[in-house]
Amino acid sequence: MNKVVVGMSGGVDSSVAAYLLKEQGYDVIGVTMQIWQDEDSCQIEENGGCCGLSAVEDARRVAASLGIPYYVMNFKREFKEKVIDYFTDEYLNGHTPNPCIACNRYVKWEALLNRSVAIGADYIATGHYARVEQLPNGRYAVRKSVTAAKDQTYALYNLTQEQLKRTLMPVGAYAKDEVRAMAEKIGLPVADKPDSQDICFVPDGDYASFIRETAGREIPEGNFVTPDGRILGRHKGIIHYTVGQRKGLGLALGYPAFVLEIRPETNEVVIGTYEESLTTVVRANRLNFMSVEDLPEPRRVFAKIRYNHRGAWCTVEKSGADEIVCHFEEPQRAVTPGQALVLYDGDYVLGGGTII
Repeated sequence: MNKVVVGMSGGVDSSVAAYLLKEQGYDVIGVTMQIWQDEDSCQIEENGGCCGLSAVEDARRVAASLGIPYYVMNFKREFKEKVIDYFTDEYLNGHTPNPCIACNRYVKWEALLNRSVAIGADYIATGHYARVEQLPNGRYAVRKSVTAAKDQTYALYNLTQEQLKRTLMPVGAYAKDEVRAMAEKIGLPVADKPDSQDICFVPDGDYASFIRETAGREIPEGNFVTPDGRILGRHKGIIHYTVGQRKGLGLALGYPAFVLEIRPETNEVVIGTYEESLTTVVRANRLNFMSVEDLPEPRRVFAKIRYNHRGAWCTVEKSGADEIVCHFEEPQRAVTPGQALVLYDGDYVLGGGTII
């Protein structure tokens, strides 16, 4: 019997994933990854989310009701190095990172998979709305879930072939309401638990305060400038802004103003018009190819430039050993350095990289 470690967050999706795999005949072990740092436990309890202490209690109750063994594994060090430090450094460098992508690649998969294999597991599984399939060319790829509304493939583009080969994502075959109905029917104690929102380690959504505390220093104010360098006013510190932002700038210019660029080297935030925030060219590096091994020639693909982007058609080609350039057929707004550019070949993730 194949043994599978299910990463259980205490939410309904990972709970149903464990149930489905047990029904399919796997030897299932539930594991919650202890990744929160040493904050006040009451605050974490209150805010919940996949890092909260309440997640442990919920996951433990689910495991007991399913009759599967359950453990809590400590991944604090990996989470701090690969997610929190990365998140902080990216903001200080004027980028807008996606910490969930880093967490998926280096913590939920790399660290959990290594430890699961060490205890004799054949697979790891999660409650992501996506599917893993082996393609006719022999490679493994993430395929969109059956429900577009919850599809989470964007945040999974960076997984390696070795990781995908050992990954199961059973809820990718269902819509969210079906998953909730299943949880209700089998009496899982988390059937009605709301989905976690925002970034789990910044539960109040105040990124700037979190970055200041983590970096251990004050972030200086600086100038808002036009693309040609004319000073428009003062900003509160570059960590308060992201490319494409319109609200909260505190500028009265007589036209809608958008953040076009963040320049950490001069501590400037560049402001411009809606038209100036559009572009058809997007570059990315730190590439990971999934459904293909490489990109020997240009090809037309569907691409997303952020998690909630509807996606758009472009032609992509290699522009260096570890760099691609996409020429979009329609102008795209707010192309943000640090976010992921994810390429799709039909329902499958072709690959992606980090926007530069």
